[in-house]
Amino acid sequence: MHIDVFNGDADGLCALHQWRLAHPAAARRVTGVKRDVRLLAQVQARPGDVVTVFDIALRDNLADARRLLGEGATLIYFDHHESAALEPSPSVELHLDASPEVCTSLLVDRALGGTHRPWAVVAAFGDNLAAVAEREAERLGLAQGAREALAELGRLLNYNAYGDRLSDLHFHPAALYEAIRPYRDPLQCWREAKEVPVLRAAYERDWAQAAACAPLRSGGGALATLLPAEPWARRIHGVLANALSTQAADRAVAVLVENEDGTVRVSVRAARTRPSGADRLCRFFPTGGGRALAAGIERLPRDRVDEFLGRFERECGRSAGADR
Repeated sequence: MHIDVFNGDADGLCALHQWRLAHPAAARRVTGVKRDVRLLAQVQARPGDVVTVFDIALRDNLADARRLLGEGATLIYFDHHESAALEPSPSVELHLDASPEVCTSLLVDRALGGTHRPWAVVAAFGDNLAAVAEREAERLGLAQGAREALAELGRLLNYNAYGDRLSDLHFHPAALYEAIRPYRDPLQCWREAKEVPVLRAAYERDWAQAAACAPLRSGGGALATLLPAEPWARRIHGVLANALSTQAADRAVAVLVENEDGTVRVSVRAARTRPSGADRLCRFFPTGGGRALAAGIERLPRDRVDEFLGRFERECGRSAGADR
């Protein structure tokens, strides 16, 4: 049996889609909201099963990866997040790279020799790697209108993955994968898939509410915004962080969302001119982690918000970056 395990965001969806376009197979699929990073815990394997993993950190799934190997499975792993040491084995194939300009779909693209690269471009746009996506789109000879369409598709696929629970999402990620699965050409998907206009309209509604929220901090190369404990805020916060960071390359961004338990979730984007430090900042706080360019904190105690904002301005703002 094949078991496909994938993050429900644009990168996870497009990584899986590229792989199965190149390697068609009936598979059981395991996925969830973007924040559900310990997906291997949901997998039980039998000897001979092939478990293919896309866009979830090996560091967060190491114990279950070892368990699956012990159960006799073969493990194929693609990821660009925090890694960990997994013992070499004939049953393990690792494609890991945490470089700031890499996403999981680009790792799949690398493994496939570029055979389905337009979908990697969609993922790179969705994963806030606009410069990388533009470079790859130029290599493909895509016109400006096509690039804008792929950028929107990536943004909408990514937007759908944010939320505390599946009921926050407009489409279950497994259903969204089924929606894109018939399309080899993402431009055709953008034009024809009925889910795209639904996501577009929902995104515009959520964006309008986010735009009405005043920033907590603004200046010194750092912008922080707080959103309320509402489903629309949980859906838009990650895409909002990406969009705000794209608007000014020398500005770091933090989008905070109030959790229903009184804590605060944080999404951090390092300035593009200094693509590092987001992971270090977030790991200082319990439940924090991520990548150098994009990181977050799941549950920041409310009484530590001011401490976080101070560190964010010092470590990610323009004045701090000038010293590095």
